[in-house]
Amino acid sequence: MINKKISIFIFVLVFIFSAYISYSVFAKNGTSLLTQTKYKPPETSSNGNKTNGSVTSEAKTEECPINGELFGKSISQKWIKRRPLGIMIENSTAARPQSGLSAADIIYETVAEGGITRFLAIFYCQDASYAGPVRSARIYFIKLLQEYGDYPLYAHVGGANTDGPADALGEIDDLGWGLYNDLNQFGVPFPYYWRDYERLPGRITEHTVYTSTSKLWEYAKTKRNLTNVDKKGKSWDVNFEKWIFKDDAGSSERGNLSKISFSFWDSFATDYAVSWTYEKATNTFKRNNGGSPHLDKNSGKQLEAKNVVIVFAKESPANDGYEGGHILYKLTGSGNGLIFQDGNAVKVTWNKKTEESRLKFFDANGREISFVRGNIWVEILPIGNEVTY
Repeated sequence: MINKKISIFIFVLVFIFSAYISYSVFAKNGTSLLTQTKYKPPETSSNGNKTNGSVTSEAKTEECPINGELFGKSISQKWIKRRPLGIMIENSTAARPQSGLSAADIIYETVAEGGITRFLAIFYCQDASYAGPVRSARIYFIKLLQEYGDYPLYAHVGGANTDGPADALGEIDDLGWGLYNDLNQFGVPFPYYWRDYERLPGRITEHTVYTSTSKLWEYAKTKRNLTNVDKKGKSWDVNFEKWIFKDDAGSSERGNLSKISFSFWDSFATDYAVSWTYEKATNTFKRNNGGSPHLDKNSGKQLEAKNVVIVFAKESPANDGYEGGHILYKLTGSGNGLIFQDGNAVKVTWNKKTEESRLKFFDANGREISFVRGNIWVEILPIGNEVTY
């Protein structure tokens, strides 16, 4: 009897120990055993983004069709073989500093839920060896991504899927993107996405998913038959509407604007308040978020923009029963906005005729706004929010 009790006791101890080990392994590695392998990103330059030839002596004569920035021909030979890629990157305080935002051609920012903003980062002309943390899809970001030609790549981790007007995953299926240009992490394996628990130590699992633009373009090419052309041979940019671009204003022509400040939801004004400080010498705006310089983890440097765009849009609740409170933004039709560039502020009206149409901006005389060559940030605020400058 005693031996039997001892055997049972030993069995229980072994079971508990085995369960603990198993839990530890799975907890650390998330939902996929594939993430047990440590991913080594591509070789990077000193700023953490892929070198992609941009730091060379070759003449910068090739215009990026997304934001007008000029690059050498060796770079344009890379982007002409792929299509735009939109990555959902979170902006909760636990996600900062994010990786890869400085390499995006255009970034859209607005509230996901509860006053917490999220980014849709558009990559085409530059690469980011590390991009993230990657989070879930929202329907209004999908509608913005539809501007980028036929079948733009969309990288995200799941998405809003409650029946109703905010159903992002349903919208992806309705557009015919599912298992094609949609690169939902739930269906795309390691090493195209991976979890990195060391990049931002102490963060919970939902803040640990990263990707690489070059990896996603590779996956789209080899697994989905999507390069610059789709499976029918149609180029992505057949229906793409380019913005108009211009060079930096001369130093004597630059304005004296010093700072732009705004928030999205007043209840979260401290953590998600944004300010952009204008640096006249470089003709750039430097971003602050939550009262601190907003840095890119890849480079350790503060995020910058050549153009800061404010879009005032109607915000409304989705009323779909989701306890987190899905919201909607009306981004078709027209509305008011502001554009900051060359040290000046310009009051504009915006217009987007259809979901596939490009969001365009016009001055008081009805002339389309030209953007200064370089990265562009589009900040989407509820109508009535105050912007000081």
